Amino acid sequence: MIAGWHEHTRGLPKSEQPLRNRLTRCTMGRVDRNIPLIKTIIAVCPLLGLLGTVTGMVAVFDVMSVAGTGNARAMAAGVSRATIPTMAGMVVALSGLLAMLWLKQRCNKERDYLNRQLSLSQNQGSVPAMDTGLSVTEQGRETR
Repeated sequence: MIAGWHEHTRGLPKSEQPLRNRLTRCTMGRVDRNIPLIKTIIAVCPLLGLLGTVTGMVAVFDVMSVAGTGNARAMAAGVSRATIPTMAGMVVALSGLLAMLWLKQRCNKERDYLNRQLSLSQNQGSVPAMDTGLSVTEQGRETR
């Protein structure tokens, strides 16, 4: 991408700040576009777990109406089974929250790196080699 920046800005004056800002915005817009979807999924997971718990409890009450309230073992097994969806929803939501925070942090680091590289290339005319901890594969994807 930095090489594309050099090709695009060759021969232009160094005061092309709007072009640099637009390039940064377009690039980071593609990186950030899925974060709202991830946030929505994280918010919905506990609610789906709660829905599973409510339906499980309805099933427990259905068993209680048929078998009576004297069978505590059957009730306990049903209640235990009904709470599993809530726990699963919370585990998925907490895991997703951690993953989303990591992704946002990574996006911010990449945005800062891109801005730094474009600023350096604008001031010096060449891109210094900076180690980001990433290597580029043949297809252009980043790997660690």
